Amino acid sequence: MTDSPRVSREAPEPSENREQREQREPRDSREPTEKPLDSLIRHTTDNAVSWITLDRPEAMNALTWDQRERVIELLTAASADPAVRAVVITATGRGFCAGADLRGGPPAGERVPGDVARTIRLGAQRLIAAVLDCEKPVIAAVNGTAAGIGAHLAFACDLVLAAEPARFIEVFVRRGLVPDGGGAYLLPRLVGPRRAKELMFFGDALSAADAERIGLVNRVVPPEELEKTAREWSERLAAGPTRALALTKQLVNASLDTDRGSAFAAEAAAQEINMTTADANEGVASFVERRTPRYEGR
Repeated sequence: MTDSPRVSREAPEPSENREQREQREPRDSREPTEKPLDSLIRHTTDNAVSWITLDRPEAMNALTWDQRERVIELLTAASADPAVRAVVITATGRGFCAGADLRGGPPAGERVPGDVARTIRLGAQRLIAAVLDCEKPVIAAVNGTAAGIGAHLAFACDLVLAAEPARFIEVFVRRGLVPDGGGAYLLPRLVGPRRAKELMFFGDALSAADAERIGLVNRVVPPEELEKTAREWSERLAAGPTRALALTKQLVNASLDTDRGSAFAAEAAAQEINMTTADANEGVASFVERRTPRYEGR
């Protein structure tokens, strides 16, 4: 295809040693750790922003099932908490998230038909749905490699910031697997079906710069500016009309799955609902009074 993303072939050279291969290709099946869950998924709320930080850098933040459940729990809590008005998902080390840690779940027994589909529905798909359905705007601050479900976690966020060294990898084809975690739903809507197929068929690494060029990333920044930029964006969102942002998010997310008539009806209904909020009244009043609005998220 023309104007293709400039991707790098990730197959290791024969002369590479094991350490070099691991640096080139993220692993998604590390040994589980015994650290407390709260230290692996760190959480703070600062200036009405919920910060969710994946902190398992030795495994490039590959997610075990309990870590995934913790992230879902925090996103659900953010939706319901009026004191939270924006969310940032980020990570430590050189990886954002290397995918699912296949060794981190409950002991596997004999597989029966339906087990795999059920695992995907209750696992990876629930994680992505928790981001898409969160009633607060969610920013991904991608510090490093995002592979597999880690890439989809970033793509599901409303806004994506990426540090210059970050890269995105649809790693599934390398394992002989079909993409899961909503990848085949998210990517065509973000970059179109041909781009999506190219990324998923080859599984090559996409640089942060190329991800920005094709629309997967909003902005690429130097590594030392990632947290600062995420803080600036999230605090700006947190100072905005929270319910209006939530309704806008719902409208945009649903827009590609519906016809024009339904989209227009949903837009009108959302505006009707929003006009009952204090922030909408404040926005109109500030316009009439020619002053800066003071939104309270209600």
